[in-house]
Amino acid sequence: MSRDLYDVIARRRDVRTEFVDAPLEEDVLWRVLDAAHRAPSVGLTQPWDFVVVRDRAVRARFAAHVEEQRREFAAGLDDERAATFGPITVQGILGAAAGIVVTCDPDRGGPHVLGAATVPDTVLFSTCLAVQNLWLAATAEGLGVGWVSFYREPFLRELVGAPEGVRPVAWLCVGPVSHLEEVPDLERHRWRARRPLAEAVHRERFGSPSA
Repeated sequence: MSRDLYDVIARRRDVRTEFVDAPLEEDVLWRVLDAAHRAPSVGLTQPWDFVVVRDRAVRARFAAHVEEQRREFAAGLDDERAATFGPITVQGILGAAAGIVVTCDPDRGGPHVLGAATVPDTVLFSTCLAVQNLWLAATAEGLGVGWVSFYREPFLRELVGAPEGVRPVAWLCVGPVSHLEEVPDLERHRWRARRPLAEAVHRERFGSPSA
């Protein structure tokens, strides 16, 4: 049994401030995108597309939008939670070498998607599997990835020219990093503690003891 995959999963981090001023080599980018494109998908729909954004002006527009959404979120917190949230960086859009916008086309498989008739969200879930493949491949390549989620979908759809109905699922900041933190940011900043595995495992029925 190879431990390499388990090591990559354990080292994967949501990166914000560790990006360095270094290029994302084209051959590495394509290896990472190829890994994402090999993700499983319901009915073999492959509902994803990948928009690689290097243009600094476009990234600056998105960064300003994200900062606006961050301020709106912070304004709704109580004083204690706001103090905890204050030092947390939510994006590395301009620090990363590139942004990769992962989109989901819910109509990619047509009206009869094998496996999605009773659970239509499996198309969206498939796109998330592509994101995870991309993230793990990037980690294996020594890159950092940061998932930016402080945005409004219509804004990002217009920014990258995605057709109406196509959902921008993620803006991923991708690029070389100085290091990956041992402890994830939200744990280090005490926003939330990691849930023990035993609490998430149930036997036979939900709520039964894990052991």
